[in-house]
Amino acid sequence: MNNNQYSVLRNDCCIALKEIPLHKYGDFYTLMIGLMKKENNHCVSYYGFPWKDKIRLIGCVADDDTGNIYVASHQQDKERPAALPSLTQDCLAMHAFEREITENFNISFEGHPWLKPLRYTHDQGDQTKKIEEYPFFKIDNEDLHEVGVGPIHAGIIEPGHFRFICNGEQVLNLEIQLGYQHRGIEKLLREKKHILHQTVLAESIAGDTTIGHVLCFIGLIEALSQTRVSEHVCIERCIALELERMAMHVGSLGGMCADIAYQLGGAIFGALRTPIINFLQLWCGNRFGRGLIRTGGTHYSLNQKLIQQLNEVLIDFEIRFEQMTNQLFSKPGVLSRFEETGTVSNQQVCMMGAVGMVARSSGLNRDIRSSHPFSCFKKKKYNPEVVSKGDVLARAQLRSQEIGLSIQYIRGLLEMYSLADRSNSEKPRFDFKMNPESFSISLTEGFRGEICHSIVTNNKGEVAHYKVKDASFHNWMALTMAVRNQGISDFPICNKSFDLSYCGHDL
Repeated sequence: MNNNQYSVLRNDCCIALKEIPLHKYGDFYTLMIGLMKKENNHCVSYYGFPWKDKIRLIGCVADDDTGNIYVASHQQDKERPAALPSLTQDCLAMHAFEREITENFNISFEGHPWLKPLRYTHDQGDQTKKIEEYPFFKIDNEDLHEVGVGPIHAGIIEPGHFRFICNGEQVLNLEIQLGYQHRGIEKLLREKKHILHQTVLAESIAGDTTIGHVLCFIGLIEALSQTRVSEHVCIERCIALELERMAMHVGSLGGMCADIAYQLGGAIFGALRTPIINFLQLWCGNRFGRGLIRTGGTHYSLNQKLIQQLNEVLIDFEIRFEQMTNQLFSKPGVLSRFEETGTVSNQQVCMMGAVGMVARSSGLNRDIRSSHPFSCFKKKKYNPEVVSKGDVLARAQLRSQEIGLSIQYIRGLLEMYSLADRSNSEKPRFDFKMNPESFSISLTEGFRGEICHSIVTNNKGEVAHYKVKDASFHNWMALTMAVRNQGISDFPICNKSFDLSYCGHDL
C-alpha cells in the first residue's frame, strides 16, 4: 500500500523502488519524527546507498500494533551532500543510524550529540579517520581515572574496546568502540551473484545466530521471486530457530554463572547446551545449523526417527534445566550478585530503541515473532514473556522463561508437522529471478532480538545494495547505561547478561 507520505509493507514483502515516496529532507524529518513519537513504533532500519548519481536514504519504521512497516526516503548529492538536521535531537534511538550514514557518506547531521564513527569500515567516506585516534569522551579531573579493556581480550572473544571513566571503583561512564573487524559482509553480498554463495555469507554474519540471519536472507529472496514453500518447510525453519534460541540462551546462563564463580551452574548449563547443538548436527551435519536453511526448500527434511530423537532430547533437557534453574534462582549468593546489578529502566530502553530480550527484560514488549510474524509464527501465535526489573536477574530469568516457551512452541510445531502435507518434498533452488529495481525487507527474532535485512535490486534483478542490522546495533547503548554508578568489578556479569554480538555489529 502507498500514500503520499510512505509505503506500507509487511514483513517479508517487497515493493518497486519507485513506489517508495521520495521527500525533501524537511518533509522526511517531520514524517520520521511523527512516526517515531508513537509509542509502539520503532525504527528497524535507516541507511543510505548509491543510486544512479545520488545517495538514496531509506527509513523504515515498524508499527508493533498493526504489523505494518512504513517506508519513506530522501536523497542527497553524492559529491557534495548537504548538512542535515539530526533526527537524534528529537529521537535518541536514531543516533547509531545517523552515525553510520555519516561514516559511510560524509553526510553531516547537525545537532547530533555524539557524531562519531560507528565502525571504522575499510571503505568509510573519510579515509583520514583512524580507529587508533577515536575521540573518546574525557573528564578532566584529578580524582578520576580511566580504565581501558581490549580490543584484545584474555578470553577467546572478538575484539572490542571498553573505555571506563571511574571514581575509585565506581563507573561514571563507559564508552564502547567496535569496528576492529573489516569483513565487508554487505559488500560481498552485493558482489557474489550466485544465491548459494550469498546464502553461505548470510549464515556467516554471526556464528551463534546462523539460523536467525539466514532466515532473513531467505525471506528477502523468496519475497522478491514470489516463491512460496510448503508448510512443512516453514515448520522446520521455525523449529531450527527455536533450537538456536535454546542453545544460545542456556550457554549465556552458563557464562553468567561462570562470571560470578558459581561453578556448578556454569558446568551444568554448559553441558545442557551440548545436546541441543548436537541434535542440529544430527539433523543437518552442523552444530550451528549451517546448510539447513536454503531458498525454496530443504535437503534435510525431518523424519520420524529425527522427530523421536528431538522429543527425547527435549524431555531430558527440560528435566535437567528445571532442576538447575530452581537452584540458580534460590541461591542467596547468586541473587546477591544478580539483583539490582546493571539495571536499565523502562524509560531508558524506550528512549534508546532497545529490542529483543533487552527490551523485554525492562518491561517493553517488543518481539518480532508476535508483532511482525513470519513463517509459522503467522499461523501459530507466539506470546512473549516480559519482565520489568531490568537488572541482571531479570535478564537471567527472561532467558530461562524463553527457553521454556521455546520447548512448548517446538512441541506445538511438531504436532503441526505431523498434520502437514509432506508429499511434495521440495529441494532447494538457486535459479530465482528477482523483481528488478525493487526493495524488500525481512525481520526475524533471533535469540538476541530483532534482526533486519533489506535489499535493493538493480534493473537486472541483481543485488544492488544489501543491508544487515543485528539486534546488537540497538542494544550496545543499553550496556553503557547498565554499568553507570556500578562497581567496575560488576562489568563482566553485566556484559555477559546482555551477551551482545561483536561480529553482528562489525559487518
